[in-house]
Amino acid sequence: MLFGKRDMRESFERQAEKIFPSVLGTALRLTRSREDAEDLAQEAIVRAYDAFERFDGTNFKAWMLRIVTNLYINKYRQRQRGPQFGSLEEEGAIEPVSSEYELPDRLLFDHVVGAEIEDALGRVPEDFRMAVILSDIEGLSYQEIADATSVPIGTVRSRLARGRSMLRRSLETYAIKEGYIKKDAVE
Repeated sequence: MLFGKRDMRESFERQAEKIFPSVLGTALRLTRSREDAEDLAQEAIVRAYDAFERFDGTNFKAWMLRIVTNLYINKYRQRQRGPQFGSLEEEGAIEPVSSEYELPDRLLFDHVVGAEIEDALGRVPEDFRMAVILSDIEGLSYQEIADATSVPIGTVRSRLARGRSMLRRSLETYAIKEGYIKKDAVE
């Protein structure tokens, strides 16, 4: 069945609308700047729209995140900027809406721990952070991450293991400092 231009546009818009929070969230975690993330997400949407006729139809989210990742690598990584502190907590950032039935104490705890996780993730070196984001936050398979980052699948596994290890060490320090776990429980 051949799609007309209007059908293709509508199909693209429906799919893009569903996954845009993931695209923007990934862009924000990669760039660590709300303004750069918005630019990156918008450019990815435009590029995807222009190339939509070549999309194979299997996994739109993985395809979009590959475009975001490739754009980031090609543009923003080349700049080698100094550290910037951005957060999903900034006003105006798009995040998935949670159930209104969650308990207030859980929401408070998640907010405090979530900010520390974002900070800890930001301290993980870029290649490892990208692997963790694409796997653990966006749910891509090793092969999809390998395709998105243009590295062998073994490199993806290595980066993911090392990134998770760095994140775990950073969060252990926080958990001990805050009294969530005892120091002797980690040793």
